[in-house]
Amino acid sequence: MNKYYYDLHIHSCLSPCGDDDMTPNNIAGMAALNGLNIVALTDHNSAKNCPAFFAAAKRNGIIPVAGMELTTSEDIHLVCLFEELSDALRFDGFIQSHRILIPNRVDIFGEQKILDEQDELIGTEPYLLSNATDISVDSAAEIVKSFDGICYPAHVDREANGIIATLGIFPDDENFLNAGFHNGEKIEEYKDKFPALKTRRPLVSSDAHYLWDMRDKKYYLELEDEPYSGDKVRKELFKLLRGKYV
Repeated sequence: MNKYYYDLHIHSCLSPCGDDDMTPNNIAGMAALNGLNIVALTDHNSAKNCPAFFAAAKRNGIIPVAGMELTTSEDIHLVCLFEELSDALRFDGFIQSHRILIPNRVDIFGEQKILDEQDELIGTEPYLLSNATDISVDSAAEIVKSFDGICYPAHVDREANGIIATLGIFPDDENFLNAGFHNGEKIEEYKDKFPALKTRRPLVSSDAHYLWDMRDKKYYLELEDEPYSGDKVRKELFKLLRGKYV
């Protein structure tokens, strides 16, 4: 087994308020400079920049994970991750029919850019991506699972769009085997306050919307990687995330 430094919650320029410099190639390049090994692209309610990110990650020696930050009907953020890019794109297609379509205010939120693997503009998303879908937090995990993905609550230690701030508890739900944190120093404090978190794997990620939000390597997972390949490591990552935390 070896240590793999990760960030499983990063936004590109497709996300509202995501900086225009958050292109697939810039994200992959900054991740490499920061010493990260595994990075997930998790734009708000869309996975459309994941294909370009996969190509950019390969060029920079990063193991990519396709994802999405889903906004539930309760306005709770969930990180959704997929072992296969194709499954993330199928889930993206499914989510489009469950979004509430509000025209994007480009002057406020930016253009919500869809890029190719050379960071060239190939489209924009005309409707705001950050608002709630009609998918409830109770149903989300099973829906994501039906697309061969996993999901877990994002930044449980934050007020905005955090499951604890919204519901007042961390649900004792076996569908959520992991819990996202923004500040790793708060993990023990939250475990003391919310006992359900003691049996959930904490995953500390940046939720970066700007390149300077991306962090140096600190948090890691130990994964089997022999015989080595990026696909092997990603498969082992999902095996770990689907297993119970002890």
